[in-house]
Amino acid sequence: MSICPKNKSSKSRRDKRRANWKMSAPTLVKCSRCGVLMVPHRVCKACGSYNKKQVINVD
Repeated sequence: MSICPKNKSSKSRRDKRRANWKMSAPTLVKCSRCGVLMVPHRVCKACGSYNKKQVINVD
C-alpha cells in the first residue's frame, strides 16, 4: 500500500517545509603561515602547510 494522507497539505505548509533546502557559503580562514584564505582543517594549497608545519612541497 502507498502512503495516503488523511488531509490535504496547503501550499504554504508544503513550501515552508521545503524552504530550508538552501546552500551556505563555505567557511574560510586565513592560513597561519602565508595568509591565504583556505578551508579549515585542510592542507593549504598555496604553501603546503597544516597546523603551522610543512606537510607537502609546493612548487
